[in-house]
Amino acid sequence: MAHNEHLKYNAKPQAGKKTFLRLAGYLVHDRLLLAVIGVLIIVNIAASLTGSYMLRPIINNYIIPGDWHGLVRILIVLAVIYLAGVAALYVEYRLLNKIGQNTVARMRTDLFRKMERLPVSYFDTHQAGDLMSRYTNDIDRISDALTDSLSDMLSSALTVIGIFCLMLVISPVLTLVTLVTVPVMFVSARLIVKKSRVYFKSQQEVLGNVNGYIEEMISGEKVIRVFGQEERVENEFGRLNRDLQDKSKKAQFYSGLMMPVMQNLSTLNYVLITIVGALLAIYRGFDVGGLAAFLQYSRQFGRPVNELASLYNSIQAALAGAERIFEVIDEAPEAPDAPDAFVLKEVRGDVRMHEVYFGYRPDKLILKGISFHATAGCKVALVGATGAGKTTIMNMLPRFYDIESGEITVDRHPIRRVTCDSLRRSMAIVLQDTHLFTGTVRENIRFGRLDATDEEIVQAAKLTAAHSFIKRLPHGYDTMLENDGANLSQGQRQLLNIARAAVADPPILLLDEATSNIDTRSEILIQKGLDQLMQGRTSLVIAHRLSTIRNADLILVLEHGKIIERGTHEELLRIKDKYYSLYQEQFE
Repeated sequence: MAHNEHLKYNAKPQAGKKTFLRLAGYLVHDRLLLAVIGVLIIVNIAASLTGSYMLRPIINNYIIPGDWHGLVRILIVLAVIYLAGVAALYVEYRLLNKIGQNTVARMRTDLFRKMERLPVSYFDTHQAGDLMSRYTNDIDRISDALTDSLSDMLSSALTVIGIFCLMLVISPVLTLVTLVTVPVMFVSARLIVKKSRVYFKSQQEVLGNVNGYIEEMISGEKVIRVFGQEERVENEFGRLNRDLQDKSKKAQFYSGLMMPVMQNLSTLNYVLITIVGALLAIYRGFDVGGLAAFLQYSRQFGRPVNELASLYNSIQAALAGAERIFEVIDEAPEAPDAPDAFVLKEVRGDVRMHEVYFGYRPDKLILKGISFHATAGCKVALVGATGAGKTTIMNMLPRFYDIESGEITVDRHPIRRVTCDSLRRSMAIVLQDTHLFTGTVRENIRFGRLDATDEEIVQAAKLTAAHSFIKRLPHGYDTMLENDGANLSQGQRQLLNIARAAVADPPILLLDEATSNIDTRSEILIQKGLDQLMQGRTSLVIAHRLSTIRNADLILVLEHGKIIERGTHEELLRIKDKYYSLYQEQFE
């Protein structure tokens, strides 16, 4: 169970700016709607500011003189202005929700497309739960920020500018008093944001670890119960959960500081303005309506600043989530085909490895000078202890990993000079671990070749001994499978995987212990089907039961990444060496 123990606490603000600009790039696709939203925001702000400014003439020209008829008329005008602002706000939020969902949909698409182009090695070294967390938690953070925070952020920024201009018109002196606390506000906000952003990034990383661990434990729950490891698993989850709790508390604490700090500074600002404004009204003849309007603006001036402060929680979480998504999108894709690569056509199945060296890590070789030749239509079996390199050889042929040195050819063409797509289409792989998709039995078999007819699917199932049990299912070939075929036995799931390979009808078959999870009776039936399937095809087989590879044209015995013996079943038994020992052990 791999978990990120070392978290990055040195995230720089520059990374946040870069992420923000990149996130903004997704919004460009809806620039026309954004322009409309911009107009609506201006209408809403104008309505709000105009309504506040009208307090001055209402008090000075109608309330103090006692003109009640005029007061009614101007209040009707004020109501119309506010209704226009409310209507603009309603349409604005409807459009913004549409833009937000469009944006996260594009991000999900980019993330999924990139995932389909990542090398197999990426999935071997990253937790599935952590990747799922990027699709769910991180995308949700961005969605919340775009739909709830983007408009508020723009509106608050424009409101601050508009209020500042109107405050200057009413009283430059009181405006200067207002500006006393503004630098303190911005310095405080900058310090808090810088600190909170670090913890929001680490919070998302730890959340990915927690999700990865939960996904791993759910899939392995039976193993946990069998070995009585519930307490150890609970303790490990508790450690991860406490780590997430700690990072979340720190992230929420620093982001939560913003609101009270800004509110207190805003209140202090309001008090100063009230005192100075009262003195101006008493000694300088400043009109009461102007003071009331200015106090209203001072409140409004503090509100957008407070709103911007409260939005930092959502914004920082969204930026942290966006960074994690862009990390995957920026991963190096699977090595592209060579410029002169060509499509492999009419494959006969002649496979050759010559002096192949490979290691998953540069400092540790797994394959050490592997050489063999599988002529078209022959059956080659790979035998050896766990870790000898059998599965690694299988990974080399479809180029899930690229060799470090040596050469692999198919029909005498180096596989690096043919397109990966055509190379993999010439092969069908049946792994020890089964995987079925949500869908019907028929759809799962057809996954091997999408243009296969229903008749071809039935023939493939009959060939691999799957037809009889499929007919006994509630709806036969139309039975729905969910949760990786949880309503089937392990053997039945493997039979469907083998049928999927059969319907693909490839010239090369790769069988990685394909019958290891099947009972002896089923294995006999499957072996007959596989023997028919392998006729006329080049087959590379890893078998845990040596009795199933007696008829192999070539058996390769591997040990520590080297071929130590090669020959037919009878030839290797006559030598009475490693293969002979392995064969005898199965009958002891």
